[in-house]
Amino acid sequence: MQVWMDVGQVPQGFGPSVVTIGNFDGVHRGHRDVLRLMVQDARAAGIAAVAVTFDPHPSQVHRPDTAPPLLTGLQDRLELLAQTGLDAALVCHYTLEFAAQTPEEFVEHYVVRALGASTVVVGHDVRFGRGNSGDLSTMRALGDRFGFTVEVIDDIAGHPDPHVISVVSHRRWSSTWARELLAEGDVAAAAVVLARPHLVRGIVVHGDARGRDLGFPTANLAQSATGVVPADGVYAGWLRRPSLLEADPESRLPAAVSVGTNPTFGGTQRRVEAYVLDRDDLELYGEEVVVEFVDRVRPTLTFDGVGPLVDQMRRDVVDVRAVLPAPAPPR
Repeated sequence: MQVWMDVGQVPQGFGPSVVTIGNFDGVHRGHRDVLRLMVQDARAAGIAAVAVTFDPHPSQVHRPDTAPPLLTGLQDRLELLAQTGLDAALVCHYTLEFAAQTPEEFVEHYVVRALGASTVVVGHDVRFGRGNSGDLSTMRALGDRFGFTVEVIDDIAGHPDPHVISVVSHRRWSSTWARELLAEGDVAAAAVVLARPHLVRGIVVHGDARGRDLGFPTANLAQSATGVVPADGVYAGWLRRPSLLEADPESRLPAAVSVGTNPTFGGTQRRVEAYVLDRDDLELYGEEVVVEFVDRVRPTLTFDGVGPLVDQMRRDVVDVRAVLPAPAPPR
């Protein structure tokens, strides 16, 4: 997938294309289903399929104090968009100046002139342009003026999953739903909404080194990590190392992931730290890693000293191993 970080990077004369517009936070199951259908239609017509997205998220610009946390950072959003088969993505740098464009200015400059759209795919509730003044009727009128058709997509509802009780059939797939589940620590249900395990990406930094002293060395993610951090607790998950080839057995490792403040030691800062099962030889400091959350094995607890904590950590490893298809520990 080509990625253009500015409209000026789009090749002259690009198009015709099928274009869709959105934030695509999390690139959840609903996004994926719609984008794949759009890609199929573009392939059948022999033209390109393009997504227009925004960075930062508009809510972070207009209401930074109350904006919801993002499910994915831009890097992961683009990687997930690429998995749908899109030919290209145009990332618009979202500022108050950008937001001041009229609906007509935005569509003419980005959708028509830059991308040569022959079809624009939108939802019934599409809003765009200054003060969100543009809506579906506006887009249709602009399509008539500039010569593109408008395809309207219906909301895609969730379906029941016999393995995840909290997933119900009547609610549309959404980023909000995924965030709610993550706030409850229900990463298994969130994975159904997202069509993949939820992930957090960050640089490994030095922590308190308590884990190594206790026999469970952990990779601590920097506070700048991207992705919603789920509720405090211990999770079964995977630690991915994007710098390695996927075929490398060291590129994806089974892990017990702790989220919380380490209350046994009086901690106050929430952290994400991952212990790779049965490994004390990894040197990950300064490396960018991705932590994938598969299932929650327990909530955060406070222990009366190191001994009970270590006993529980041993039990956690057993529980995590039962969730993941991990190799047996070395003898």
